[in-house]
Amino acid sequence: MAEDFERAVVHLIEDDDDLRHALEQGLELGGFAVSSHRTTDEVLTRIGTESYAVIVSDIRMPGMDGLAFLRAALSIDPTMPVILITGHGDVQMAVDAMRAGAYDFIEKPFSVSRLMAVAERALEKRRLVLENRILRSTLDGGDELSGRLVGRTPGIQRLRQQIQALADTDVDILVLGETGTGKEVVARALHDCGGRAKGNFVAINCAALPADIIESELFGHEPGAFTGATKQRIGKLEHANRGTIFLDEIESMPLDLQAKLLRAIETRSVERLGSNRPIPLDVRFVAATKSDLGEAGRGGRFRLDLYYRLNVVTLTIPALRERLEDVPLLFFHLAREARARFRREIPPVDHALELRLMRSDWPGNVRELRNYADRFVLGMWPGFEEEGAMLQTGSADDCPAVADGFSAAGAGSLVDRLAAYERSVIEAELVRNGGALKPTYEALQISRKGLYDKIRRLGIESREPLQE
Repeated sequence: MAEDFERAVVHLIEDDDDLRHALEQGLELGGFAVSSHRTTDEVLTRIGTESYAVIVSDIRMPGMDGLAFLRAALSIDPTMPVILITGHGDVQMAVDAMRAGAYDFIEKPFSVSRLMAVAERALEKRRLVLENRILRSTLDGGDELSGRLVGRTPGIQRLRQQIQALADTDVDILVLGETGTGKEVVARALHDCGGRAKGNFVAINCAALPADIIESELFGHEPGAFTGATKQRIGKLEHANRGTIFLDEIESMPLDLQAKLLRAIETRSVERLGSNRPIPLDVRFVAATKSDLGEAGRGGRFRLDLYYRLNVVTLTIPALRERLEDVPLLFFHLAREARARFRREIPPVDHALELRLMRSDWPGNVRELRNYADRFVLGMWPGFEEEGAMLQTGSADDCPAVADGFSAAGAGSLVDRLAAYERSVIEAELVRNGGALKPTYEALQISRKGLYDKIRRLGIESREPLQE
């Protein structure tokens, strides 16, 4: 039976009763939850692929020895961290065990503090493995729409519900969102999830089309309609018949053309340039803008009648800074897409990276996050160029990303750097929980006493008294 992911457990296996009790007591004083065993048999029934646990086992055991136990544990989950305790004569055996997949070995005699340090690193590695599995499971287990609009915050859930409700209707829709939020993704979802999915989805960026050809691109033309028009051309609106036309950055469309578009929307017909014959249209219009069209209309920069015609139903895409809790999940989703494009494995998405991602305002929204995910999968510094440059010359205090544990570079000993990283993680969690201690040690999956000890040792300010 797997342990609750919210509670980390150290399974301690040692047949020497005195040593087992001493190690158990030392680990518990260090903030670890310990499950103590004299033999290996019971442990194998308590671990699984969801176990948030690390195993500490002596090699010389009655019955199944440490090597046999290692093979049995790794057959249940190849990523399960197993730390072996060895006597002097067992070192070669321990080396062989490392080659077979053991996380580490500790030679007797050893201090409890050394065991605690190894166990803490092993639990952190185990947490990363489980979190990445949860991310994959979350992304794989969702429906098609959840795979396109990734997130669990109320704003993105509401947007998915609205798309599902509107997809099978023919109502025209105005999509509002900042640059990079995914307005075309929303438009495509409306098209693909509804009855028009078999028709064409035609996307037009109104800001990218030259003014002298945009009318021909939209409405088409007959031969001889203008100089150079030697043959008939089907316009984008006509090409989208029985499908969806997506007008991105519609605020950039010239005013004179807006009048023609309004007529096409109202009459559901189009006239090619050089022709007076109306061609019926069975098409849904989805327009997108990052601007306030009402304000633009009142300022004379956009036709108010077109705005009112398009603004039957409005879908608003929240900016990333408004749903920061979705960023790690979305980042992992984008990293999976990058893995497929670049044929590279995804590095572990650790807690330090999650914190760094959630501290950015993401002015470029999903588009910016996608670039970071691409660089991450390619093994490059994931987008923090200025901070990355500091790695060569600055200290951890100069570069926030380093202080967050984003890199091991910087001044100071390994112990100092680990302490700085640990302090930054705890302080960030305290900020997230408004200084409350209980949700902090629960989120960090350590004991109450373990958090209190770390706060005292690292000199972290606490708003609540540290009650024993």
